[in-house]
Amino acid sequence: MVGSTESQGIVRAEQRGANELAVAPKPGAALGIDTLESRTRVINRLRRLEGQVRGLQAMVREERACQDVLTLLSGIRSALDATGDLILEQYLGDCARQGDLDTPGIVRAVRLLRK
Repeated sequence: MVGSTESQGIVRAEQRGANELAVAPKPGAALGIDTLESRTRVINRLRRLEGQVRGLQAMVREERACQDVLTLLSGIRSALDATGDLILEQYLGDCARQGDLDTPGIVRAVRLLRK
């Protein structure tokens, strides 16, 4: 029987350590992130971003210098953009591998990312 964690597509990655989770690949992945390694890279980036946002919250609570807050905020925005770019690249690569270069779909994805 599949446990609730596994049914959500999350499996414990034994080789990565007890505290790291990796997202299991699903057939026909909607994001084009079709390998465990690719999904793990995206999840790890998002976790780092989450930590940076928590750090930003702490800086605001502690009334840290505006320059420091804005510097971290700029870094967070850049990291989020880079993560979006990675997801888009993987989506495009998946489309190319499947021979399904849906130009209108690709244009919509790029426009959505660039909003």
